[in-house]
Amino acid sequence: MTNLRFGLIGTGFMGKAHAIALRSVGTVFPNIAAPILECLVDSDLAKAANDAEAWGFQRSSDDWQAICQDPDIDVVDICTPNYLHREMALAAAAAGKHIYCEKPLGLTGAESQEICQAAETAGVRTAVGFNYICNPLLVVARRMIAAGEIGDAYNFRGCYQEDYLSDPNSPFSWRCLRNQGGSGALADLGTHLINMAEFLLGPIDRLFGNLTTVYSQRPDPVTGVLRDVENEDIAQVLMTFSGGSAGTMEINRIATGRKCGLTFEIHGTKGSLIFDQERMNELRVYQCDDPEGRRGYRTILGGPEHDDYANFCPAPGHGLGINDLKVIEVRNLIQGIAEGTPVFSDFHNGWRVQTIVDAIEQSHLNNEWVNVNEGNQAK
Repeated sequence: MTNLRFGLIGTGFMGKAHAIALRSVGTVFPNIAAPILECLVDSDLAKAANDAEAWGFQRSSDDWQAICQDPDIDVVDICTPNYLHREMALAAAAAGKHIYCEKPLGLTGAESQEICQAAETAGVRTAVGFNYICNPLLVVARRMIAAGEIGDAYNFRGCYQEDYLSDPNSPFSWRCLRNQGGSGALADLGTHLINMAEFLLGPIDRLFGNLTTVYSQRPDPVTGVLRDVENEDIAQVLMTFSGGSAGTMEINRIATGRKCGLTFEIHGTKGSLIFDQERMNELRVYQCDDPEGRRGYRTILGGPEHDDYANFCPAPGHGLGINDLKVIEVRNLIQGIAEGTPVFSDFHNGWRVQTIVDAIEQSHLNNEWVNVNEGNQAK
């Protein structure tokens, strides 16, 4: 396994998370060749230089196009606002670079399809930043469902609620614009929940969506003038899975008091599972075959018995954090590149998720149920 050279574009919250993961993955997973932090890119050259020195990159630049063409770069890592993903990913694919892109992959299903197919044609490995499913306890939940430990799963209730825009005076940003953010709460939060639902229960089949914008205007951060918000604050979805389960999703970016309220509850004929990202080291399990008078939810704490946990800590119950999930995600990408195997989640998954986002928006617009699997569809 060679030491892959990464060019990271973007120095915001997610750029730093990726940098932390890139620096840590070779230590956490000894069988992974530590990546080389080759170049950090930001439109502000001074910030790029300062952060490159602080984060351990060998050099910095304000020219992302040059990074895509640079022979000293093996992987282009995209951590920019949503509307920049397409151009950067297409340029990286055209140059034969492997690509690691934050979600959402594109602003629409068609855009995501274009990106995915370009990468496939180029024969490069890809990954999308759906890091929450890298949690070892989510892998446990998936295996329990697949093994029938809760019987036949018949209902999924998922939420992703945060309050980062709950203040009506929170300033207008690119996230409020269709041509820069795409959808609102769906793009920022819902893509994670959709990916998680299908990770656990398989493909969503049909859905009915409702979108609500509570704060239709927000003040411009410079002028203070109110500007029109072009996408939704809340999304609500009824759905069915191809495997037979029913389900609901609620996505909310103005949910007062919620910080990372990514949750699910799955009911089966023999038991149930509950997970809450704000308590990400716990999986709650109910088993119907427990003795009468002894039934109730028990809590599984993350520990070294679960995939990947022991690489971070040999002791159970000490817990992983959000950046640790990014380390696992980077491991998956590097391993996929080394072995020439698909990565989960890759650009096909990113396209699939965006197809479902489009279906939710179509359902809301036409006030109708939509069959997700009709027409163009990711593998």
